[in-house]
Amino acid sequence: MKVETNSESGKKDSSRAKGSKVAQKRALVVEEEPVMCALIQDVLRSADIEAVIPAKNIETDHHFCEEKFDVIVIGLCTASGDGIELVRKMRKSGFNRTTLIILLSDDQRPGALSRAFEAGASFFVYKPIDKVRLMSLICATQVAIESEKRRFRRIPLQVKVQLKSDKAEVVGETIDISLNGALIRVPHTLPLGSLVEITLYLLEGMEPIVGLGTIVRILSSTQMGILLDRFPVSEIRRLQEYLIPRIAV
Repeated sequence: MKVETNSESGKKDSSRAKGSKVAQKRALVVEEEPVMCALIQDVLRSADIEAVIPAKNIETDHHFCEEKFDVIVIGLCTASGDGIELVRKMRKSGFNRTTLIILLSDDQRPGALSRAFEAGASFFVYKPIDKVRLMSLICATQVAIESEKRRFRRIPLQVKVQLKSDKAEVVGETIDISLNGALIRVPHTLPLGSLVEITLYLLEGMEPIVGLGTIVRILSSTQMGILLDRFPVSEIRRLQEYLIPRIAV
């Protein structure tokens, strides 16, 4: 797998600074075949999508657990079933639970397709795949990527929020919020991974929005990120009605 060095990254940053357009979208690429990895990078670059290529498995876990991507491309060889397990892990992660996942595989065995979709892959493509075909696939995902980006687009919003877990209760204020999550300022944080009941007081006189969420990031002793992933459908609709008019398109 080709991994960018700091010097290579610096050269790219320098070239961008000289006037080239900075990619607005990011893709996590997990592919061990150098030729295929280079092809994926080339196609993503043509679509103005920045490719992030982890050097090791532990870095892969860190990326998809700690960062939000617009699309994830995984190359799966017959000799290894790790790609399927990686898809399962991503679907359980907070930030990339609904991210588009493209699985490229040379596994011709019966059931490979169904196992991929069962694990959570969005697209399954048999290898070998050429540049034209891969470009068509990436282009076909753009509308879905834009929809997903909108869900994660944050707007500055300071409103009262109350959090309750089975062990603690805390009242704080949102710093910013999206259709999918919120950054919150609190007197003290709750443990990472905690399931909490969230009550958002958006407007005076408006019934608060209530649902369950997960603490997915601790930024400091007084700031944490929450994934709004277990709200009732009725509460999701109310949150959408409030936020969508305020999200720039």
